[in-house]
Amino acid sequence: MAKSGLITLLFCDGVHLTYGYQGGHCWCKKRKCVPSAYGRKRANLLGFLNPVTFETTSIMNDSYLNSESVCTGLEKLRKRYPNRYLYVILDNAAYQQCRKVKHKAEKLNINLVFLPPYSPNLNLIERLWKFLQKELLANRFFESFKSFFSEIDSFINSLHVNYLDKLSTLLAPNFEVLNSSAFNDS
Repeated sequence: MAKSGLITLLFCDGVHLTYGYQGGHCWCKKRKCVPSAYGRKRANLLGFLNPVTFETTSIMNDSYLNSESVCTGLEKLRKRYPNRYLYVILDNAAYQQCRKVKHKAEKLNINLVFLPPYSPNLNLIERLWKFLQKELLANRFFESFKSFFSEIDSFINSLHVNYLDKLSTLLAPNFEVLNSSAFNDS
């Protein structure tokens, strides 16, 4: 239904990106020291991913994500897609499943669909977070928290343009469905 344009489907989740060195996987013959920031600052990002267009809507701050962040995100979605049937897929985080968020979604005519517990593999945006960390943050030093924050924001807002080829395979909505009879044959 989303591909045909009848509804707009979005996957939602938050990620907390720590300002500091995030090692990637690389081998080198000569040891290399990589500068790193120190402290506990982090960029908190609540994202809504459209799996058809790969466009994102996001809320970002340096404090924390809570129900207010989700409500603000839902308001942004309604402004972005004013006359659309919206379905948002979320996990079971307490700040996403509270009455305040459900009430806001109802008021904005947004349908919330909660994934089963302990199933992050069903949320496509989890793949996006891993991609972001690999493409943008691994083995990279940022001179300041401000530049770190700005780079993440720019990356998220330009994904659908700059990484379309990679995202079309990475974020394909293909999920393996296991047949229960496969477990009974042993």
